[in-house]
Amino acid sequence: MSIRLTGEQKMLEFAAACAPLLAVGGLVFLEGTLGAGKTTFSRGLIQALGHQGAVKSPTYTLVEDYELNSAHVCHFDLYRLGDPEELEFMGIRDYLDQQALCLIEWAEKGQGILPPADLILHIDDLGDSRELSWEAATDKGRHWCGTLDRLAAAQTNAGDNT
Repeated sequence: MSIRLTGEQKMLEFAAACAPLLAVGGLVFLEGTLGAGKTTFSRGLIQALGHQGAVKSPTYTLVEDYELNSAHVCHFDLYRLGDPEELEFMGIRDYLDQQALCLIEWAEKGQGILPPADLILHIDDLGDSRELSWEAATDKGRHWCGTLDRLAAAQTNAGDNT
């Protein structure tokens, strides 16, 4: 299933609606072209989980760590990663072994090192709007997809996505 969202605010709201589901922790790959809204989705989710400050893209730092009351979130951006082996040097397994929610932008750059994602969130840039779709590779991800399908259907039926 998918949902079409018009405007940054709608992306932030949908991400916030996903927060209770994803707060339990797991691995989420965020896929989309440069500027599609991966960091916007992450910001909406992280702020909905209780972060009060800015949520910036970890393009240069590779990871931003958010220890929140309701969840532990590790937000990765692998866009500038030169070689997947660099993830081993930065201790990626330590991050993944925690009960954290790991959001990974540009996960294909870590291919061969990263395990399969629980959830892959695709964000397609349609110009004035974004289309979000999802797929799962684990049982947890399949559960999440079912909930996301219901959430998207409810928002679409309510007319909330435009």
